[in-house]
Amino acid sequence: MSSAAATRRPAAPRSIARSSRRSRTRARAGKRRLAFLASALSALALCSLPCGSAAARSGRVSLPVIERQVMCVTCKIPLNVAQSPQADRERAFIQSLIDRGLSEGQIKRALVAQYGSTVLALPSAHGFDLAAYLVPLAVLVALLAVAVLLLVRWRRRGSEPAPVSSEEELSKADAARLQADLARFD
Repeated sequence: MSSAAATRRPAAPRSIARSSRRSRTRARAGKRRLAFLASALSALALCSLPCGSAAARSGRVSLPVIERQVMCVTCKIPLNVAQSPQADRERAFIQSLIDRGLSEGQIKRALVAQYGSTVLALPSAHGFDLAAYLVPLAVLVALLAVAVLLLVRWRRRGSEPAPVSSEEELSKADAARLQADLARFD
C-alpha cells in the first residue's frame, strides 16, 4: 500500500458528514452571535461614557458652555440666543464667576441663588418637574410593550394552519355552482 493511501482517512458515512457540517454551521452562528453581542456591549459602553466639551473635561469652564445651559429670565429663551439687557447682565455675571475660577456646578448654583430656579434650562429632578423625565421614558416602555405584544400575536397567527374548507360548509346552491364551474374547465 502506498503511503498516500495509508494516510488518507476512510470515507465517513453521509450522516456523520452532515452532522459535522451542521456542527460547523452552528459554531459559525455561535461565533456570529458572540461577535454581535460583543459589539453591542462595546457600543453600550461607549454610549455610557461621560460626554462633555473639552473645556468641561479639563476643568475650565467657558461662557458659551454655560450660555447653552441657562435661560434668560426675562425672555424665557436660552441665554446663547437671547438679545436683551437682562441677558447681557446675566452674561456679565457668568463671566465674573468664570474669572473667579468657579466650576460649572458652582456657577449654576450661584445663578439659581441670584435669579431663581427658572434660570436653569433643564427642569429639576424632583417634584412635578420629574415628570419631564419620566413621561417620555414611560411612553417608550409602553410602545416597546405594544410592539412585543403585536409581534407575538403576528407570529402566532402565522403559525396556525389555515382552516380546511369542506363541501359540507357550502350551501347546496353554491356546491352546484362550483361543480358546474369545475365541469366547464374540464
